[in-house]
Amino acid sequence: QVQLVESGGGLVQAGGSLRLSCATSGRTLTTYDMGWFRQGPGKEREFLAAISAATSTTYADSVKGRSTISRDNAKNTVYLQMNSLKPEDTAVYYCAAGNLLVLSRGAYRYRGQGTQVTVSS
Repeated sequence: QVQLVESGGGLVQAGGSLRLSCATSGRTLTTYDMGWFRQGPGKEREFLAAISAATSTTYADSVKGRSTISRDNAKNTVYLQMNSLKPEDTAVYYCAAGNLLVLSRGAYRYRGQGTQVTVSS
């Protein structure tokens, strides 16, 4: 079992930045590839980014170039740095654990409760 707790969300103006964190507990972080998803109001869950245990990364086109996923295995934490935020980035952001390919296709083994990100125009 893996427990995931997201933090770092909040209200930010368009053009601003946020760094989301995902603290993990249970099995060691290096056991899993990790990813970030989001779900906006009235929208389906959307894959954003994933990072393998070997730190290979993949991004969705919607955030590529303005987001960076990273991991600190010593701190059992995964991060998502988001820049140039837009109102359409408003959503609940979730971190998830699983397999890189599966994560990039929208599925996961474990998921946190999420953190709200609201971008004002």
